[in-house]
Amino acid sequence: MSLWWATGVIDENAMYDFDHKLFLALNFDGGHAMDVVMETVSGTAMWIPLYLFILAVVWRKYGWKSAIGFVACLAVAMGLADMFCGIFKHSGLLKNLWESFPVRQRPMFTPELRGLVHVPSYAHGPYGTVSSHAATVAAMAVISAMAIRNRIYTVAIVLITLLICYSRIYLACHFPMDLLLGLAVGVISGFGMYFLWKKLDKVVARLSR
Repeated sequence: MSLWWATGVIDENAMYDFDHKLFLALNFDGGHAMDVVMETVSGTAMWIPLYLFILAVVWRKYGWKSAIGFVACLAVAMGLADMFCGIFKHSGLLKNLWESFPVRQRPMFTPELRGLVHVPSYAHGPYGTVSSHAATVAAMAVISAMAIRNRIYTVAIVLITLLICYSRIYLACHFPMDLLLGLAVGVISGFGMYFLWKKLDKVVARLSR
């Protein structure tokens, strides 16, 4: 039984069917140029300037000591989100924590969707639930938005998060449900590490007096 059917309240087959249909409605062949754009969006290099911008804003707003703590908490938030997702894909440091959990294949490897899915590249692991991409970007979005506290930035980071999540559907790496679960994991991790950062900030401030 999968994670979100544990209560037995939701019909697993019906939800899978809905998830498949929604995925097929969002996944399409946009041509080589679109493939390159989505692979770039889904990668890391494109977003390095964003991370540097976040660091610069936090440094200017809170000072270098607080910025160091923020970077540490941001890294932990994203790392924890990624490791938690790995539990359900049997990958990463916690891959053996729940060995009986039934893994779910990525759309590109799902037999029922064979021939219906646009797949730019098969160079991915076999399992997609829960989405680490969604979890890590959500963790980054939450902790940075709460630290920066600027409406324009918040709107921008939400749109960036949605774009990255959509790129995972376009690339046939994740079903919508994989992404929703990943977002939930990331939000929890981001909030938790934000509050830890603020507590650490108070401790450092007291020690610096």
